[in-house]
Amino acid sequence: MRWIRLSLLAVALLAGCGKKAPVPEGLAPVDVTVVKVVPQDTPVTYEFVGQTESANQVQIVARVAGFLDEQVYTEGSMVKAGEVMFRQDAKPFQAQLDAAKGALAAQQARLEVARDNLARIQPLVALNALAEKDLDDATGADHAAAAAVEIAKANVEQAQLNLGYTTIRSPVAGVSSYARVNVGSYLDQQNSLLTYVSPLDPMYVNFSISENEMLEMRAARASGQLRMPDEDKFEVEVVLANGTTFSQKGRITFADADFNPQTGTFLIRATLPNPAGVLRPGQFVRARVIGAVRPNAIIVPQAAVLQGAQGHFVVLVDNDGKAQIRPVQVGPWYGQLWFITSGLEGGETVVVDGVARLSPGMPVKIVTASTAAAATPAATH
Repeated sequence: MRWIRLSLLAVALLAGCGKKAPVPEGLAPVDVTVVKVVPQDTPVTYEFVGQTESANQVQIVARVAGFLDEQVYTEGSMVKAGEVMFRQDAKPFQAQLDAAKGALAAQQARLEVARDNLARIQPLVALNALAEKDLDDATGADHAAAAAVEIAKANVEQAQLNLGYTTIRSPVAGVSSYARVNVGSYLDQQNSLLTYVSPLDPMYVNFSISENEMLEMRAARASGQLRMPDEDKFEVEVVLANGTTFSQKGRITFADADFNPQTGTFLIRATLPNPAGVLRPGQFVRARVIGAVRPNAIIVPQAAVLQGAQGHFVVLVDNDGKAQIRPVQVGPWYGQLWFITSGLEGGETVVVDGVARLSPGMPVKIVTASTAAAATPAATH
């Protein structure tokens, strides 16, 4: 019945636009609840669906080919930087290191012989007891032996590195993922990914803003209907799946300059402190972007705005205490409030409750009055 009465009221009010409707005399005033329009700077919060991401997730991979001997860490646990997570079979690499050390020792012995030979030849050539060619040959043998020693040293160093790579450690502190490879598997370039480690502090929150939303914000900013924070330093808070608000707030640290034609959006990233590790990578959250303000905004509760065939309108209480209609242009719908872009001015009184019993020109009795700003909490897009 209420919707039928509202529909009839809309027809009557729109029919009465621009002229006074006759009202029977002696009608009792209708009790109404009203709000007084007070233009004021109103904070605007934009809300988007976001997903968390580790700020520095790293892959734990095998750097040498070989069999996986042991998984040391517990899947899903927190690991420290440098903590051992896996061990490969080290015996082949230890054998390679021993062989490389033996080769180095042999080359060092050859170098010692070459230098002793050069030391004997040099004074004999000075006495013309040997030809210059013998000195050249001895010098060349010394240089070649020295180069061979350097190569052997590099082989030893590489063998030591490969042996060290069989003990696989986490380069960062963070929460570990499950193991991608079972113990006993052979690891190579095609099968080297073992797991992930994701640092939790700080945490990224990625969300997207549509092209239409971006253009609307720019237009509102250019027209003065929207004021952005200094240097566009928006604050971001996160609402978790259970409706609670995350205790730490962050800032927008990245905005992709490229438009994604597949989704029709721009990627935005916020960075939030996460010292207690409450946020985990991959969570879906609601990201609230705070900092924009609508200067001298006129807002009314949603219940005060009606819609007819010719558009939106509100019911006012004039100076004579009678109901009058007023067509309005509405802006964004934020929470329990509606921004009015034109049609209302500060100081006017708008009916919120009791509209269904009114017709143009009827006397009203205000039983409850407040300001529009106090009608609901902060607006959220």
